[in-house]
Amino acid sequence: MEIVLEKKLVITILILLSGLLNLYAENGHSLWLRNQIPKQVEVICSKQSETLSIAVQELKQNWQGNPGAEVTLSIKFNKEIKGDGYILDSSGVQANTDIGILYGVYDLLRRQRIEQPTKELISNPSYEIRLLNHWDNLDGTIERGYAGKSIFWRDENEILTITEQDKILWQEYARANASIGINGTVLNNVNSSPKMLEIKTLQKVKAIAEVLRPYGIKTYLSVNFSSPAVLSGLKTSDPLDSDVIKWWKNKVKEIYTLIPDFGGFLVKANSEGQPGPQDFGRTHADGANMMADALKPFGGIVMWRAFVYSPKEKDRAMQAYSEFMPLEGKFRENVIIQVKNGPVDFQPREPFNPLFGAMKKTAVMPELQITQEYLGHSKHLVFLSTMWEEFLNSDTYHQGKGSTVARCTDGSIYPHKYTAIAGVSNIGLDSNWCGHTFAQSNWYAFGRLAWNNNLTSEDIAAEWIKLTFSNKSSISDFNDWQEHFLLPVKKMMIESREAAVDYMMPLGLHHIFAGDHHYGPGPWYAPPNLRPDWTPPYYHRADKNGIGFDRTQSGSNAVSQYHEPLSSQFNNVNTCPEEYLLWFHHLSWDYKMNNGRILWDELCFRYENGLNKVRGFQKVWDKVKNYVDEQTFTEVQSKLRSQCRAAQMWKDGCLLYFQQFSQMPIPYDIERPVYDLDKLEKMDFTKD
Repeated sequence: MEIVLEKKLVITILILLSGLLNLYAENGHSLWLRNQIPKQVEVICSKQSETLSIAVQELKQNWQGNPGAEVTLSIKFNKEIKGDGYILDSSGVQANTDIGILYGVYDLLRRQRIEQPTKELISNPSYEIRLLNHWDNLDGTIERGYAGKSIFWRDENEILTITEQDKILWQEYARANASIGINGTVLNNVNSSPKMLEIKTLQKVKAIAEVLRPYGIKTYLSVNFSSPAVLSGLKTSDPLDSDVIKWWKNKVKEIYTLIPDFGGFLVKANSEGQPGPQDFGRTHADGANMMADALKPFGGIVMWRAFVYSPKEKDRAMQAYSEFMPLEGKFRENVIIQVKNGPVDFQPREPFNPLFGAMKKTAVMPELQITQEYLGHSKHLVFLSTMWEEFLNSDTYHQGKGSTVARCTDGSIYPHKYTAIAGVSNIGLDSNWCGHTFAQSNWYAFGRLAWNNNLTSEDIAAEWIKLTFSNKSSISDFNDWQEHFLLPVKKMMIESREAAVDYMMPLGLHHIFAGDHHYGPGPWYAPPNLRPDWTPPYYHRADKNGIGFDRTQSGSNAVSQYHEPLSSQFNNVNTCPEEYLLWFHHLSWDYKMNNGRILWDELCFRYENGLNKVRGFQKVWDKVKNYVDEQTFTEVQSKLRSQCRAAQMWKDGCLLYFQQFSQMPIPYDIERPVYDLDKLEKMDFTKD
């Protein structure tokens, strides 16, 4: 009993410290949870737990409803509530679990802040497991991280050094996640070090888990498949070897002794040089099932990534389907295949990965990328919710019309034991967590869509804007604020992803980035010693005859991996959606588009449109200066300038490069390039 009380006291102190820190912060650190002066409220809660203590404290510190109101938090089983869902009604929050109560409290407070009705409603999560994937390394660096170093790791030699500031930061992180329904976190890079499973590292994981646990967040680890051989000197890491099986069972038992609610493993195997079961002549199912068997007695899961490709394949976009479909139905029930939204790699626009819907007997979970590896890092304003909404609503047709990616993965169509969705984190030590104020909206949007995959990007953007920028105590005319700030900023956010597609790679072009940092244009990038599928010409295939990757039946036949009617639709140039035109077809420069322009001219206009959109975003932001604090205004203004320069480089670099093949003039009503191609080819875009 004394231990429980001590933990409650620590949690309360952390909440208070966090509140004090955020009260004075105008640097974005408080995210969408910015403090307002609370009104008095009486909270009635018959049970006691660390989680319920947080729920009560949140209500008392953030209540914006009727002063002196009475709110009841009721743990009472209701069959209409699924998992950690909840019911909001006139008396308060009802749930089947403590964490369900906390989720309901955050929803109630959110609705007060954004002036949404709090009428009776039932809210159940779309996915049971909703987690962030951190690509953090033990030395504190983050692969594809653009917001400072890791919040979890900083020095392999002092891994057990944990400060009170660390705990406060982890608590703030946990609170932000819980407020949007995220209930899991993978603490390290998918390119995992075997050292993650050393006892001293696991002791650190235990400490992190203890801070996250009261907020309903389970910890998971990415693991290296060669860990048995590397850490314990076994002669092999063959998943069918008895000593290897025993090693994993013992390691799993050790983990659960330290962390009783440990979630499980995320595995990247036989991909980009990472070890895996294929090194021993085994299949992905052999490797995943071995780990799943070790985890099953403790309730753990294996998330096995389908991001695989080989330089020998004629079309990288086809390999995940080719490798995993023959294994359909051979995975244990606690194995979930984690699949990137598109068949290549988090591109600005891709068709959905054909594995979605095709795997019926095996659980499949979407992997989305919150960190903007291919979308301007933390320099560009790109609201990713529109991309994810487009993806989730894509119809696979595998069980007839309406078999959307969302319904094929959330249990609506295929009733697997587990449902899950993951987002690759954009979180680091920067004071505003994400490196860009508007990049916070993507963390927020992921959580909201993971909880409710039917939400619209319009609604999510409006929520985030109100929570982040609307402080009623400082707004004299709320209607004026909505007209002159909310509406134009929301429009900018909704248009931002399409603008990025246009100024980077329109009409289905993809993976034409500079070098390996994936920032800035590089359609020319093709070092002779580099494998072809790591170079842009492999994807754009520009020549004197035209441009685009032929994935039709007469090309790589990637269209065959899609269910009808999509296969035929994508195969036929006349029915293929224009946004995927050059993804599936290699077309002549004078191919006639639906609007009457030839392909070359349309490319020019698309690049011009993307650049002009970003210029327009600058104007929108300058007009709202009086509605935001000076620090935020200046930071976003600077980022938009950087984005505008980058868009100009993208437009000029791509058009001048492709013009060498088209041999056609840039249309005269298009603004002339301002950069020279030879200079762009030598430029380091990351130093802008």
